[in-house]
Amino acid sequence: MNVMHQDQKEFEQIVAEVVQHVTNFYQGLEDRCVSIPYYEMPKNELSELGMGASAALKYFTQHYAKGLSGSVGSRYLGFVTGGSTPASIVGDWLVSVYDQNVAGSQDSIAGFIELETIDMLKELFHLSHEYSGTFLSGATMANFAGLAQARQWIAHHYGKDTSMEGLYDIPPVKILSGAPHSSVFKATSMLGIGRKSIHLIPCQENREAINIEKLTEFLEQHKSEPCIVVANAGTVNTVDYDDLDAIGKLKKHYRFWLHIDAAFGGFAACSPMYRELVKGMNHADSITIDAHKWLNVPYDSATQFTRHKPLQAEVFQNNAAYLGGSIENPEFFDLTPENSRRFRALPAWFTLKAYGKSGYQNLVEQNVKLAKQLGDKINNSQEFKLLSPVRLNVVCFSLNEESITAEMNNQFLAALNQQGKVFMTPTIYSGVPAIRAAFSNWRTEEKDVEIIWEALRSTIRSIK
Repeated sequence: MNVMHQDQKEFEQIVAEVVQHVTNFYQGLEDRCVSIPYYEMPKNELSELGMGASAALKYFTQHYAKGLSGSVGSRYLGFVTGGSTPASIVGDWLVSVYDQNVAGSQDSIAGFIELETIDMLKELFHLSHEYSGTFLSGATMANFAGLAQARQWIAHHYGKDTSMEGLYDIPPVKILSGAPHSSVFKATSMLGIGRKSIHLIPCQENREAINIEKLTEFLEQHKSEPCIVVANAGTVNTVDYDDLDAIGKLKKHYRFWLHIDAAFGGFAACSPMYRELVKGMNHADSITIDAHKWLNVPYDSATQFTRHKPLQAEVFQNNAAYLGGSIENPEFFDLTPENSRRFRALPAWFTLKAYGKSGYQNLVEQNVKLAKQLGDKINNSQEFKLLSPVRLNVVCFSLNEESITAEMNNQFLAALNQQGKVFMTPTIYSGVPAIRAAFSNWRTEEKDVEIIWEALRSTIRSIK
């Protein structure tokens, strides 16, 4: 009997061993280093016969598991990283068990579950029923999908079809934004539009929110050309919001596609306390919202929403006789860059069914409360300086030095992260080397803020 068949016979025991491994991981999460700056990897090579799943798990536990960070834990504040909810983990495990290729909707109900999940997300974010949506791997691909549709929309203005003819016969595409995320630049490169197509419109003073007057001036100067406006619903540095309602109203006077990058800031819609921040989001032609951020589902998972499904199908249609599908009735492989697609919707379905609207309202409000607590400590300290008001769940601050350099900032962060109590990431805000602390994990509590604050203070003392 070969090793695979032997593993199948012993599968119940193997699953029990995996469950025990997972239980041990979560029981020790509080003591696990939040980040692992260096870990000596064992030398390894592919064996001839293989050792079987149980032995591989033991080998992994002995040689690799300790090198993985506690990024799912309560004090991982780098980037914007959620920690998977229990229900989403159940869903994610079942994704692998059922192993559905959600390319179409002909052979199972997996596609219908994705559509049902999209409808629940529209309810959660108070989006119009007119939007359709699909799951993708992350905000980068969701921004890519939105901008790809915008490119096609502009081509139609000139009587062209870029999906068939390319970009050669249309004028250069203009993209306007105040403080676009790096993934927007990446998307323009992949789309052939080019990074230089992005025109940075000045932001309001001491803000990352676009100056509406300056945006209007640019649109007026280029009134004869269709363009793309990328609006931010939550910037990564300070969670600042463009005035989405004001931008949306400009569509009455100027011809532009409005794409809203709401990767994590869109979750403000979950709480009546912060919903005003996303007022006007329904003006958008396309929207990006990440699930592996504040929805707290496992990587990788994001959603794109659009009012222009036929355009989406024009761009991503996958013509093959054996696949079927059509522009009129597109399948999932006609709507995203992927043909084969993991059942990403299932973890989101599980967590939404398990915790509902109130669960996510509580999560958002708790994270914001804790971010503001840390912000208050920083604002009242002598060692650190708060660089921006804490608008939602990200604290942007720096060392309280007269002339802070990137080297000083990186030295501090390296020492802080080396402790293993907390993990934060660097940034630059208004030309100042800075630090970001992003609260987006359902596990984070007030006691964590005290541990984080003590880690910050002990690190500053250690390097002086």
